[in-house]
Amino acid sequence: MSQPPPPPPNQPPSNEPPQGGFGAPQDPPPGGFGAPQDPPPGGFGAPTPPPPAQGPGYGYPQTPPPPQTAPPAAPQQPYGYPQTPPPAQPGYGYPGQQPQYGAPGQQAPYGYPQPQTMPMQPQAPQGGGGRKVNSQLVIIVAAVVAVALIVGGGVWYASSSGKDDKNTASTSGGGKGGKGDKGDGTSGGSTGGKEKVPSDTSAELLFQVPAPAVKNDSSVTTVGSWLTDKVYVKTGNAEVDGYDPKSGAKVWTIKLPGPVCQASRHATEANRTAITYEPAMPTKEDPSHGCSQLAALDLDAGKKLWTKTLKSGDQLVNIDNVTVSGNTVAAGSTSGGGAFDISTGKALWAPKPTDSCYDSGYGGGEKLVAVRKCGEYGSTRQLHIQTIDPKSGKVLSEYKMSPGIEYASVVSTDPLVVAADVGDSAGDGSGISDFFSIDNKTGKLRTKISAPGKTYAARCDGISRIEYCSGLAVGNDKLYIPTEEHDGTGEYSRTNEIVAFDLSTGKQTGQRGDAGDGYTITPLRMDGTNLLAYKRPPYDKGGQVVSFDGTSFKETKLLENPASESVRDAESSMLPEYAEFIYRDGRLYMSQVYAHKPSSADDKEFLVVAFGAQ
Repeated sequence: MSQPPPPPPNQPPSNEPPQGGFGAPQDPPPGGFGAPQDPPPGGFGAPTPPPPAQGPGYGYPQTPPPPQTAPPAAPQQPYGYPQTPPPAQPGYGYPGQQPQYGAPGQQAPYGYPQPQTMPMQPQAPQGGGGRKVNSQLVIIVAAVVAVALIVGGGVWYASSSGKDDKNTASTSGGGKGGKGDKGDGTSGGSTGGKEKVPSDTSAELLFQVPAPAVKNDSSVTTVGSWLTDKVYVKTGNAEVDGYDPKSGAKVWTIKLPGPVCQASRHATEANRTAITYEPAMPTKEDPSHGCSQLAALDLDAGKKLWTKTLKSGDQLVNIDNVTVSGNTVAAGSTSGGGAFDISTGKALWAPKPTDSCYDSGYGGGEKLVAVRKCGEYGSTRQLHIQTIDPKSGKVLSEYKMSPGIEYASVVSTDPLVVAADVGDSAGDGSGISDFFSIDNKTGKLRTKISAPGKTYAARCDGISRIEYCSGLAVGNDKLYIPTEEHDGTGEYSRTNEIVAFDLSTGKQTGQRGDAGDGYTITPLRMDGTNLLAYKRPPYDKGGQVVSFDGTSFKETKLLENPASESVRDAESSMLPEYAEFIYRDGRLYMSQVYAHKPSSADDKEFLVVAFGAQ
């Protein structure tokens, strides 16, 4: 997986660690609500944003330089250390110009740790297997808005298995898919998926949404995007906006008092989802107010259903993980959490505060999975991967990982796939050395798949955001993962492939999808039994969305974006590893997860770029 490079231009390396320190986060002392728990590196709150892009974006024509010797090795970052995309660089196809990520001292978008700005309450032990509505968790209902159920919204929830997950954004991974799709062949059939080949695959630019204005030199998170039959929804600067899916005309706005912190990657069949956000806007004196606000949204109606704050003692809980499964919103943090009915906000259950275990986070979609950390403070910890009933919190099955594995990410909830960096052996900050295929019903390990960082290019963050993985997909009882970039056959060209692993045997299936010279390929999601992927283009072409047949792995082009310079510049600003991608019904929506002040008055930056088949 990708190695972190030196700092971007004009930012010399520093020998001083960022606030919060390097390496794995430290456990606070016991006592209070919850067990002794591990805050993410730097803690909670709004993330420090990436720097504005400098110079031309990826794909901008450059004079090919002469062959170069290999550059010196980039400094390593500890597992879980925040990563961020660098200033934009020239396009693929020239030596030394492939994208690099992870400059030291900077934070990364969507799924990476954020800095702590609010004090944490000492925690008390929580229960092992069971869950119940927790009387120690004070739930303050800030607002409850009754919204009539809107029928026919066309949103389908699911996990990264390729089962039904319709409208939610993917940071180039996860199986966010088509209406009624089933990755197991039970719906949609074995003949493929719902996405049809347009009569003309040449796309046109549908619309662009300018990046929101940001005051001073600060940046704000804009995490979260969804698509229904009625509206494309994207978070902005302390707001959530609905747009006409074809024209980009704004149809509604939900104003928020502060920036969005986290957004569920899943939504219900009634087009409802959940977010967390800050109670106030950042200032120079207070760069973060903590991510203490939890809200449910009706995406079609453009309304907030309810808002809650969680308290531990007399302090607000900073929520760093939120997901949706069925009609349940599950929110987690190192200070505790719980589950709520997405329609009413009614508390459903919370982890028991009776022993030395606590829920470090949840993965949602088709099923609900908890990553539960057990063990006394200062001792060797053990992770329990629990499939739980969304309504009651009852544990349905449990797999205990080997002691000493500190963090794990939920890649898919059905089939259940978990990623972990075993023994900190990945060596590249990707959070992945191995994948664990687990039987949902029995809790038994089916197989373990080794995925060395030097060979494969996916990423996960299991420290605080349990289900934020990018660059992979799960379906057909297979794991689809891209290889790292390598030299192509053409002069100066770079390329990579997608390969498939069998989740029952752990072996490669022999299926392989080549990006082609100058292109790099990243899985997007499952479409029935087919795999959708995005091809990032060389400097003189537009990107593509392609489909691979689940059986033959034959490639079919669904969409090719314009190759004009202005459009290429906008597209190339959306890095597949970090930006949010949604493809459905011949349209591709790409969006940023940060907004910041432009580097110059002439600098054009976009929050959303949308393409559609003509």
